[in-house]
Amino acid sequence: MRTPSIHGAGRILAIGILALLVVPWAGCSSSKKVTRIETDTTVDLSGRWNDTDSREISDEMILDCLSGNWLIEHATKAAKRPTIIVGAVRNQSLEHIPSGTFIADIERALVNSGKVDVVATAAERIDLRAEKDDQWANASEETIKERGIEQGADYMLSGTVQSIEDKEKGTKVVFYQVDLTLLDILSNRKAWIGQKKIKKVISQGSYSP
Repeated sequence: MRTPSIHGAGRILAIGILALLVVPWAGCSSSKKVTRIETDTTVDLSGRWNDTDSREISDEMILDCLSGNWLIEHATKAAKRPTIIVGAVRNQSLEHIPSGTFIADIERALVNSGKVDVVATAAERIDLRAEKDDQWANASEETIKERGIEQGADYMLSGTVQSIEDKEKGTKVVFYQVDLTLLDILSNRKAWIGQKKIKKVISQGSYSP
């Protein structure tokens, strides 16, 4: 069996030292930098629908909704604030839009206005009714919440989000249209119809064709 020469051993040692020096540099070159910013800061990276679109559209559309004649008409007929339930907002656009976030923004704008009452969605009511059933089985008589006295909604707010895209070479134009309709649950009458549009021009380097 041949014993490695001194020169060969030195060469192997040099290669090992070089590898130790190179690896940390490789790690540093791929490190990430994270910067925290205010949640209401507008940041458009891809040009797609984002949190700013959701927040601004919901605020503007609910402001328009609560400025409608239907609210005055309701006040003249009833001695209480109108009660609204937010129904489905269907995404019919060309991209993934988290409708749950948009619905939450709509509910926030309605509740914070102080002009209407907002009741739980269909999914939330399932959880609430399950909690009531559990209370009837396990809670003390003094703290049990009665069944069958939920606050019924007078109106349902629902709508759609649609989009159109147009691309040419390194530029893309994205058009969003949000339609919301307030329906009188008793009569099926459309009490208010709102529409909001957004158009974005995205240059090459901001998106992947």
